[in-house]
Amino acid sequence: MSLMNGKTRRSLGECLEAVHAKTPLIHNITNYVTVNDVANALLACGGSPIMSDEPKDVYEITSICGGLNINIGTLNERSIEAMMIAGARAKELGHVVLLDPVGAGASTLRTTTAQTIVNKIHPDVIRGNISEIKTLAKGSGTTKGVDADAADTVTEDNLDDMVNFVKAFAAKTGSVIAITGAIDLVADENVCYVIRNGRKEMSRITGTGCQLSTVCAAYAVANPDNKVDAVAAAVCLMGLAGEIGWSRMQDGDGNSTYRNRIIDAIFNMDSKTLEAGAKYEIR
Repeated sequence: MSLMNGKTRRSLGECLEAVHAKTPLIHNITNYVTVNDVANALLACGGSPIMSDEPKDVYEITSICGGLNINIGTLNERSIEAMMIAGARAKELGHVVLLDPVGAGASTLRTTTAQTIVNKIHPDVIRGNISEIKTLAKGSGTTKGVDADAADTVTEDNLDDMVNFVKAFAAKTGSVIAITGAIDLVADENVCYVIRNGRKEMSRITGTGCQLSTVCAAYAVANPDNKVDAVAAAVCLMGLAGEIGWSRMQDGDGNSTYRNRIIDAIFNMDSKTLEAGAKYEIR
């Protein structure tokens, strides 16, 4: 533990160990493209998954969990209803809620659904790419499908402005904001972690962001008084797992193998490895 801006900070390794000790149960309302990988990534990091997007089921399901991961990647009217029911119940119980606004800015339905969740549910954590987060902050955006627009990339040249932007959005929403890309930013209103772990090849796998969201939810549940540190630890974990997984690729391996190697690296991660391999600064 150490002090940061008058608040006790929890180290990345301590955040990881808390997840392993508590095995947080996370209710996932996630997209059907990546649902299996989401469950396996959560198991690998030390959490426990349960999936349900049936409106008649989610009130009870989310009640027995510690956290709720809402992913809008494959929206329909039924799942939107389930998100609102589960989100309201989770907040009533004081559970952690994470929003992954997949594709916000790509369609009116995605954008309005994500904004409604932000305004009515008030998620503890919002994790997305820069285009998705800008869409939520400004009300419209230029998301390229479910990928960030190239014009929105976080770079060394615009890093100071992006740090100020993410802190301001965190202050406005009261949420921990995680922007993931070539450079990752994790912030509350006071501090911003600038993280440089990961591999560009991770973008060739469908679902690494979805996996990260459920891992972030588990870390936030296991570290309730240190959510910004916990989410930063989860982001470092995922990026480092991408590096480790890539280092173990062999001739003939492709993106399917890489997906499994990343999940294996998450499974085998310990606090010492995470602390040694995490590349970050705090601003």
